[in-house]
Amino acid sequence: MSGHGSELLERVLVAHGGSERWNAFTRVDASIVTGGSLWGMKGLTQDSEPRSMTVWLHEQRASVMPFGAPNQRTAYTPGRIAIETTDGHLRAERLDPRASFQGHGETTPWDPLHRAYFNGYALWSYLTMPFLFTLPGVKVEEVAPWDENGQPWRRLRVHFPEYVATHSPLQDFYFDEGFLLRRHDYSVDVSGRLPAAQYVHDYIEAQGLRMPGKRRAYRRDANNHAIEAQLLVAIDISELRYS
Repeated sequence: MSGHGSELLERVLVAHGGSERWNAFTRVDASIVTGGSLWGMKGLTQDSEPRSMTVWLHEQRASVMPFGAPNQRTAYTPGRIAIETTDGHLRAERLDPRASFQGHGETTPWDPLHRAYFNGYALWSYLTMPFLFTLPGVKVEEVAPWDENGQPWRRLRVHFPEYVATHSPLQDFYFDEGFLLRRHDYSVDVSGRLPAAQYVHDYIEAQGLRMPGKRRAYRRDANNHAIEAQLLVAIDISELRYS
């Protein structure tokens, strides 16, 4: 952690439950329901069934279930994506999965392993924010505040090192007067650098940690505003359990 954002970051970490409590756990389990237009752009269908998401807090590792069949789940790390059965049989895998998105545009179709990788890195980052900002090599700086309908939201610009698999190396995070995350801007590098503004709300408290229960990612226009008619991804998160 370095740069001119460390004072703001400290307040943000405390508002979300604090690093000491965060470091007492190793994983989180949650129920997720996913929607939005991105899946159709990728030639995929997305149902509204709840799925079980598991994210490891201090290593880049995640799994969602069911995936593609009732007895299948994903096994995600940055260097490998796999689909396996619940009793451990490998159905499909891809090493160096990020490379498989090279040359992709916004509507390049995704196969199940593309989708599994996207789910893995995206949900890992969402369920570890803002604590992942303290990982080695992550640089944080405070930039000019943003006026959101008359509310001044303070902003952190976060530079992620190459070993952190995430949407894009540079991302902006907006915080309200209580230091809770309210908005997250990035480009979806695996989908033609699609510019997105994700609003987060309906915070859940679980075991003293606070996480947004609703995430809505919209296409972001040239003036840094969300285009409300273009909802790319919707995620509802519930039943958070840290262990």
